[in-house]
Amino acid sequence: MITKGEIELILQEGEGYKIEFKESFYANLDKELVAFANASGGRIFLGVTDAGTRKGVDITNKLKSQIQDLANNCEPAIPIQIEEFENILIVHVREGDNKPYKCSGGFYNRTGPNSQKLGRDEIIELVKSEGKVKFDELVCRKFNYEEHFDEKKLTRFLKLANISKVIETPLILKNLGVAEKQEGTLHISNTGALFFAKNLDDIYHHTVVTGALYKGVGKHTVLDRRDFNEDLVSTVDQAMNFLKQHIPVRYKFTGEPQRIEIPEIPYEALREAVINAVVHRDYFEKGANVMVEIFDDRIEISSPGGLVKGLRPEDFGKRSVLRNPNIANLFQRIHYNEKMGTGIQRMQNMMEEEGLKPIEFQFTSFVTAVFYRPVTEEVTDSAPIDTDRTPIDTRKAVLAYLKENPFITNAVARSLTGLSADGVKSLLRRLVSEGLIEKQGDKRYSRYAIRRHE
Repeated sequence: MITKGEIELILQEGEGYKIEFKESFYANLDKELVAFANASGGRIFLGVTDAGTRKGVDITNKLKSQIQDLANNCEPAIPIQIEEFENILIVHVREGDNKPYKCSGGFYNRTGPNSQKLGRDEIIELVKSEGKVKFDELVCRKFNYEEHFDEKKLTRFLKLANISKVIETPLILKNLGVAEKQEGTLHISNTGALFFAKNLDDIYHHTVVTGALYKGVGKHTVLDRRDFNEDLVSTVDQAMNFLKQHIPVRYKFTGEPQRIEIPEIPYEALREAVINAVVHRDYFEKGANVMVEIFDDRIEISSPGGLVKGLRPEDFGKRSVLRNPNIANLFQRIHYNEKMGTGIQRMQNMMEEEGLKPIEFQFTSFVTAVFYRPVTEEVTDSAPIDTDRTPIDTRKAVLAYLKENPFITNAVARSLTGLSADGVKSLLRRLVSEGLIEKQGDKRYSRYAIRRHE
């Protein structure tokens, strides 16, 4: 409740960032409501001139109703509170939690003591401003709980998080911070949709993670491409499966029944990069995907949106500034990541331990992690392979794969061994000539299997 002393002080100080004087009611008052809701909130004093002179207004139910109608007709509606002090009517507008707000005249924001109309780029910046509106906190208007929610995915999440399901599902979702009940209806946030949708592709198309395998060091020839968009947890797992399918591994035999598989690049470092890309991407950006791209000389994992506002390149990996805190929190609950900003150093440590080049981080409108692959000696048809010159791990890798799988293709063999296309052909021909494997199919689609000896 405002006091007389406070009123006098406000009149003396005049209009400002959070104070607006209006001599009387007028139809364009809605632009002031929108400007305050899009900024940090404020108060409108009806019955006070621009100079701060108290003139007063006739306070009636009709006047209050007109102001409330203006607030309700904004998009979305703006919650307000109306207070009377003698013959001054005070309209309280709090900072909105569903920005940007729009009135019949357009979008407005507060600049000093004035309400300024926003252009397109300013509207985009308003939406993306740090600390204003976060995608993961907004209610997902497209998500219908009865139609889109997947109970099995919640059960999987609870199991990964070591949480017992002892209360009803709506209350669990509320406690996880991904749902709220309004007028008897359960509303799911974007975070809830990203984690618990039956198929995220039914809700959003811009949440895809794309995996791509290229021939060479450029993007001219695509050997394999897949899009993952079921839910964020499945997406991370599927992206890792894509990487594992195409990253060569070498085998270490220790005398134990199980051989040790050593990937070309540590899986955990790649996994951390994929999770970071999914957690920190700008989900307001609908024109780009998280990309997991495999080239002959490197692997690039990129996330749209650039660095989070408030984080400088020199602080990257040292400080934790979250663009999507709710998404990060849920991944942390299931132990997929941590929120202390130490993950980057762990990734670099893994690379160093394997004798690999450090990860290179690039900052543009994307954040890109570049993993440089170790150089592999290529073997071509012009230099036929003999048994002594063929790397023993490469031969064993193909034969070990065939012991556990019915057949192998050229593409899989290339991914498995790290050899060039010509090198793989030579290796497979040599294994065929030695009677170890046999070729099946035709030129259009051929594969190789362990040779059966009759």
